[in-house]
Amino acid sequence: MEIDELWKVLDNYKYIKVEDIPNIDLYMDQVTTFMDKRLRSATRNPGEDKVLTKTMINNYAKNNLLPSPEKKKYSKEHMLLLIFIFYFKNILSISDIQTLLQPMTEKYFKDDESFNLRYIYTEVFSLSKPEIESIRKDVKEKYDMAGNTFKDVPEGDREFLQQFSLICLLACDVFIKKAMIESMIDDMRKQEETQKHGNEKKEAKTKNKPEKD
Repeated sequence: MEIDELWKVLDNYKYIKVEDIPNIDLYMDQVTTFMDKRLRSATRNPGEDKVLTKTMINNYAKNNLLPSPEKKKYSKEHMLLLIFIFYFKNILSISDIQTLLQPMTEKYFKDDESFNLRYIYTEVFSLSKPEIESIRKDVKEKYDMAGNTFKDVPEGDREFLQQFSLICLLACDVFIKKAMIESMIDDMRKQEETQKHGNEKKEAKTKNKPEKD
């Protein structure tokens, strides 16, 4: 594979700005249409793959990945959570995504706060442009490294083996970073459990505390 083909994958990464999302609440069909239009190019098979379906969105709500819609309408905050889910779901389990997004919905979902989900989304995705450039540089280095392997192999086999080397390098990078993410999420769960147990102990002490005469 030529390096230009890999750049096409990077170019398909789409950043949806908060202001690009309609300011009115949307029905399910409008949500899927908007997401499909904006993120279809980032799927593996843009002509076939669905970005989101009604079943997916309903399952996300059932699994507490996002709050249920109000009167069957989804707010801008729902849309932001769905964008996070779109990028997370290919590398993380539903349980892991729930651990990440539950605090987001509990603390920052309201749109009447200055420090809200819209602010967080904008801040996080502002990092995407420099990150894309960093990835471009890293992939070029790996591409060159793989191109220097199997120099003594006949040309007919060399191209396949060099491409295999590049895939292994990229897979190693993904594997390690995925393990790091999972470790961080596990730590978040431990902290949440510790806090939960601490609160339960406080409540138990309060209930069992004798009343003063």
